[in-house]
Amino acid sequence: MKSERNNLTAVVNIRLTTGERAAVAENAETAGLTVSAYCRRLILGRTVHAHTDSAVIRELRRVGGLLKAVHTESVGVYSAATATALTELRHAIGRVAR
Repeated sequence: MKSERNNLTAVVNIRLTTGERAAVAENAETAGLTVSAYCRRLILGRTVHAHTDSAVIRELRRVGGLLKAVHTESVGVYSAATATALTELRHAIGRVAR
């Protein structure tokens, strides 16, 4: 990968509004990339994942654990509600993980 960076000699200039430039910079920061690396990935059709995805997945899993505890401690009184919520959490984790 480092040798790839050494070969980055061609330059592409594009014009953006101030707002567009700010949005690109914010998206790059969220992805944990420089603006150049972020734009290069987008232009080349590569996937860009937000840096926060793993933190969100961890939090969703933590919430799932809390829901499971509610189900267990309530001896199934809320089983329909917790089952629905856990299914939704699984789907949310799947969407974030893509």
